[in-house]
Amino acid sequence: MSTQKRKIGFFEKYLTIWVALGILGGIGIGHFAGDSIEIISSLEIAKVNIPVAILIWLMIYPMMLQVDFSSIKKIGKRPKGVVLTLVVNWLIKPFTMAFFAWLFFSQLYQAWIEPEMAGEYISGAIILGAAPCTAMVFVWSYLTNGDPNYTLVQVSINDLIILVAFVPIVGLLLGITNISIPYDTLVASVLIFVVVPLVAGVLTQKILLKSHGKEWFKNVFLPKLKPVSIVALLVTLVLLFAFQGQNILNNPFIILLAAVPLVIQTYFIFFITWFAGKRLKLSHPVCSPAAMIGASNFFELAVAVAISLFGLQSPAALVTVVGVLVEVPVMLSLVALANKWKY
Repeated sequence: MSTQKRKIGFFEKYLTIWVALGILGGIGIGHFAGDSIEIISSLEIAKVNIPVAILIWLMIYPMMLQVDFSSIKKIGKRPKGVVLTLVVNWLIKPFTMAFFAWLFFSQLYQAWIEPEMAGEYISGAIILGAAPCTAMVFVWSYLTNGDPNYTLVQVSINDLIILVAFVPIVGLLLGITNISIPYDTLVASVLIFVVVPLVAGVLTQKILLKSHGKEWFKNVFLPKLKPVSIVALLVTLVLLFAFQGQNILNNPFIILLAAVPLVIQTYFIFFITWFAGKRLKLSHPVCSPAAMIGASNFFELAVAVAISLFGLQSPAALVTVVGVLVEVPVMLSLVALANKWKY
């Protein structure tokens, strides 16, 4: 067995820095551009901002190219890891996120956040918690010596579940927070940001595999697309923070406040999944990716849905963007922990 230390890619490793620079750039643009930036926010169809929709689609499409749903037939041999992933992601995680968000934004933060705004902050956290990670899990799995084939199965099944479970769970939890739910926009968001890129990814994959072969697809085509997702993410963040800029300058403390429940939720879910996996006697290469999938989020989808439901300048959108900011350093700390606890 190779003992070579595995390394994260350059863009992924410094994603937090790129995000921070995008935030600073966006705030600066928003401050100096003033009301003229509102022109971009007015480019909407059915409450979906067109420039942001294009950018988010560019984030998600390369990820969907990597999903191989034919691998699902392999789960019968080792189902426990998949069952654990599904239970944590769909029966535990959205509800614990809702609880932590309610606890902090509605109760502990009453001195800093007005009650009428707390609901939107909670909604952003709920949307984030109901979207389990897809693409970045492959990075975390690789860094913890996870089983790549089993990780692919776990992610593929999660993507299928998103199609049917994301809307009902988000709708249920937003209803609990007394937020008016535009189900047409919520369903449209899933169609635009999950179904369409998923179908496009599957079709593209089939065509390119047939015309160029598997090796070219994996080693040439996919690596070229990787920067597209990150660049699209960064441009999206610049736009988001250009619209949020004045709010943040007026209250920079809100970034820290929003980060606290998100970080606590991430560690909480990781520990639940990790120790449940050990109790189920899962091997480390299966348990580790399961814990990583539960702990991390499909923040591209969460950002898209929050924008569609509440708007570019909303507290809900801001929470999902803060989720992007804190995810990479927190997940890297969990990678180190998983490697330290390797069994």
